[in-house]
Amino acid sequence: MKSFAPTACALALAAAFPAAAQSNEELLKELRALRDRVQQLEQKLQAAPAAPAPGQWGMTPEQAREMNRLAVKAESMQDNFTDQGYKGLKIGGYIEPVFLWNKRQDRAGFQFLNEDGYFYDTSYMGAAVLDLTKETESGTLWRLVLSPNRGVGSYIGGSIVQEATVSVPLGDLQTRLIAGQIPDWSGYEYQQPTLNPFTTHNLLYDFTLPTAYTGVGLDITRGKWWLRAAIGNLNANKRQAGEKSPVLAYRVDYSKGEFDGWGFAGVHGKTTNFNLCRDAACETFLGTRTDLFEIDGYYIRGDWTLQGQLAFGSQKQAAIQPDANGEFRDSSWTGVSGLVGYSITPRLQALLRADYIKNDKNGGGLFGYTGYWDAFGVDGPYGDYRNGIGPDPTLGCEDPTVEACSKGANRYALTLGLKYLLNENTTLKAEWRMDGANLPMFYDVKSGGWRKTNQLLGASMVVAW
Repeated sequence: MKSFAPTACALALAAAFPAAAQSNEELLKELRALRDRVQQLEQKLQAAPAAPAPGQWGMTPEQAREMNRLAVKAESMQDNFTDQGYKGLKIGGYIEPVFLWNKRQDRAGFQFLNEDGYFYDTSYMGAAVLDLTKETESGTLWRLVLSPNRGVGSYIGGSIVQEATVSVPLGDLQTRLIAGQIPDWSGYEYQQPTLNPFTTHNLLYDFTLPTAYTGVGLDITRGKWWLRAAIGNLNANKRQAGEKSPVLAYRVDYSKGEFDGWGFAGVHGKTTNFNLCRDAACETFLGTRTDLFEIDGYYIRGDWTLQGQLAFGSQKQAAIQPDANGEFRDSSWTGVSGLVGYSITPRLQALLRADYIKNDKNGGGLFGYTGYWDAFGVDGPYGDYRNGIGPDPTLGCEDPTVEACSKGANRYALTLGLKYLLNENTTLKAEWRMDGANLPMFYDVKSGGWRKTNQLLGASMVVAW
């Protein structure tokens, strides 16, 4: 039928002309030629590949079936991934083995996951951290950070939890309700070794800032402004009997431009005072009014990094040395810290940090460093002579009427360091640090004497993923 239709059409066209125009023989020749042409066209059409079915993009039927099979399998895997709770889940972490030499402590060696208390030569160094973050489709963020022995939890509650927070959007993703155990956000220096260029921390970080907040607050971002505020417990995951007053903690950041910005943070309210026992056994303590405030800023452009911080603080009845009547006086301090970094190469950075804390009022006393006074002399000297806090230990300050004992030590530290990016995940650090005071505040373990200075050599390897 396909051959007949063109041939019949040709015959009809030929019949439309008068028969006298040409002879029968000529007409037959033209019809045969037309028939041959039609046959040639049919053969070419049969030799050409079949046109693809609609929506198959030139695939063969077998390829189309394989594509459909893969699509079904991918959808099944995605559904299973979501059902198992892995969607929006991010897992990270780091490990930081540390080597440290401390001259006055007469020790040198590695420290990693150690259980020491908080000193400027231990702080959060030598940690292994696992960081889990989950984001739901509604924009809610859930975060759990685990850090055995070297995290926030080890200092405020004896747990391995560094952070446990939720962040729930209120209307939009830039306005959030936050709650849980929140690490402190004060200062220019970060706790994590992945963000802190040195191995040790500056004096203000170690001795004038909170550790963490347990409570609820707001996290608001508006353009270049970022505000965080919370009410809750300071450095405690629960309140003791008789404690009812929360503290107010806040931080405001402003990103002025691409290269610089500034921020400030503060804490106001009652915090634990280890000078004042709540019970006869001195197992619980009273809280007294505390006011902390700091302002910090940064400028990072090209090879140069500049950061700085000013801090002010006071606490009622928290000074180390009582008055002549045995009443504890108020502690107060002022501090400054500055950092300069220069990138020698894209991988190698040279660093210099300088810190100073004025803490000479009423025998000294910094945030969280109280409870040293012992009227009976049972506990020996009246200060922290590993960190360099308190009055002159050579004076025998069991008598509060001694005028010189009302003078606390002013502390300083100078740190030189190098940071080298070995690869995308590994950073090597090395530093030399000189700590000093205007009084002989550092106990020399080897000689049994007191010195005005101490030296540290530190190195660490930070591997993050």
